[in-house]
Amino acid sequence: MSQEVKVHISTKTLFKILGFGLFVYVLFLVWNILFLLFVALILSALIHPFASWLHQRKIPRFLSVLLIYIILFGIVGLALLLLAPVITHDLPQLVQNFDNLWQGMQENETWQRIVAGVQEMQQFFSLSEGSGRQAVGASGGVDTAISGVFSTISGFFGGLFSLVLILVMTFYLVVQDDPLKKILNSVVPDEYISHVLSLFQKISDKLGYWLRAQLILSGIIGLLVFFGLSILGIKYALVLALLAALLEFIPYVGPVFASVPSLFLAFSQGGPVTMFGVLVVYIVIQQFENHLLIPKVMQKAVGLNPIISIIAILIGARLAGVLGVLVAIPVATALSIVLQDVLAKKTSS
Repeated sequence: MSQEVKVHISTKTLFKILGFGLFVYVLFLVWNILFLLFVALILSALIHPFASWLHQRKIPRFLSVLLIYIILFGIVGLALLLLAPVITHDLPQLVQNFDNLWQGMQENETWQRIVAGVQEMQQFFSLSEGSGRQAVGASGGVDTAISGVFSTISGFFGGLFSLVLILVMTFYLVVQDDPLKKILNSVVPDEYISHVLSLFQKISDKLGYWLRAQLILSGIIGLLVFFGLSILGIKYALVLALLAALLEFIPYVGPVFASVPSLFLAFSQGGPVTMFGVLVVYIVIQQFENHLLIPKVMQKAVGLNPIISIIAILIGARLAGVLGVLVAIPVATALSIVLQDVLAKKTSS
């Protein structure tokens, strides 16, 4: 005879479960705002040491932050001013070269055989979608074009508004005296405030170290790529170096993505020999970065496990696209600090 198993759940436990579910639901609703706040925390961690240094020299804190903003925008503006003629002149030619290279590959007999083989495999495994779709009417095409224009405009102004909001939040986070404590006081019980504040301070310091080190790494890699490609006589070296510096923010896979356009261009300009030279340049730079730059520059910003980093990047891309990829490592770093703190408390208890 089977025995009945009764599970007793207290009212307090039930309310805890409902409260946690409500908390997760609210986080899901406001995750965009939390995302902007997290970016502001990263920027404030970057700016805070410089603002404190200026404040120690008798400069008011709000003036220090404004001065840093002016310097940062001045550097970005100067870089855009210097790069604008190069990009406007070289970028169309770069795109045209890629288009010509792609058309040449499509006309190549070997490439056609590869494509035909892939298509046959798709048909065999029933992975290809049906091609018999009705053509969209003229009115539908117009509606789609209009909606695309409006979505582009709204996306631009939405991004501009988000940027302004991030800068405003960063300003107040740096200007205020101990802003994290003031924020946490309103949401965290008094007996936990000191511990949570210490945890947030660790996260802020870690993110600040990471961002400053990452900026230094990106600048060095961009310069090395520019000089290496210039020595080999590769066209558009400045544009490709800028791309390498930007993609350096994506660990492990970013440098690989940055090298692909350079290899294609090298092959189109000088054939296999030039492409091999560019490949050697990127390998040497990567080895120099891994064995010398990262141990020296990132000594305070300890990286995550490579597998964890790649998983974090994939999740960030899935949830928030390009922005998700850029903040995936900071978010994973913050979560790792929280997890280490929880495990340390369990071990000590």
